[in-house]
Amino acid sequence: MTQHPAGPAAPPPKAATPPAHASGHALLLTEDAEVIGGPPGLLRRLSAKERAAVLEQGARKVVPRGATVFRQGAANDGIYLIEYGRIRVFYAAPSGREITLAYWYPGNFVGGPELFGGKTHMWSGIAAANSVVVHLRSEALRALVLRMPALALGLIEGLTFKGRCYSALAQMLGTRSVTERLARLLLHLIDSYGVAEADGVLIATGFTHADLAHMVGATRQWVTISLKRMAEQGVLETRQGRLLVRNRVALEAMQAGDG
Repeated sequence: MTQHPAGPAAPPPKAATPPAHASGHALLLTEDAEVIGGPPGLLRRLSAKERAAVLEQGARKVVPRGATVFRQGAANDGIYLIEYGRIRVFYAAPSGREITLAYWYPGNFVGGPELFGGKTHMWSGIAAANSVVVHLRSEALRALVLRMPALALGLIEGLTFKGRCYSALAQMLGTRSVTERLARLLLHLIDSYGVAEADGVLIATGFTHADLAHMVGATRQWVTISLKRMAEQGVLETRQGRLLVRNRVALEAMQAGDG
């Protein structure tokens, strides 16, 4: 990652493809309607003066798509506030298999649950699109929290939300079939990214079959076969690398285990 001195924001890098519009601060696999839109922004309670003071203590970094922000098992030294782009947070098993925990968007922070150092990262974060983050180191973050109750509240809200969404993900992985999870994810993508077309709803996300597989806990090959089967059933079709959902009712039935 390229580090830039703290100060005025560097202009956002130009992505290879335009970043998809998100309906909130996060994209995650859950059945809990209250967490779908993501948590409130970390700095939303702060005054303009307080926000400037927080950003002044951070180191702004431009993170190209595919670059690592933090790595599972590495020493944790604070959090990363997302200013631009999209950060994928995931856990990698010893076998190398990955499960995506969530995609986080501007206004949120990644790098927890440890905030003040002394531990290692429990998962990894990489830039899913060209991104800009502000690294708030543990010592500086601790000092800011001691004098800014609004920042402390924002951190508590963020950690509480992440705990809820990761718990919801664990529940889905343990109680729902892979087909049900894929249907739930597609419905979530419709609601977050869907664009109405004359013959259905177009999901213009830029996510690959591998991305979808990592979110539902399956292999890329399984997702590809499942999407092909759905296409044969008239549920959806692939259009220039994007998905056009023709039958939402059928997806809802699959999500409920009736498909």
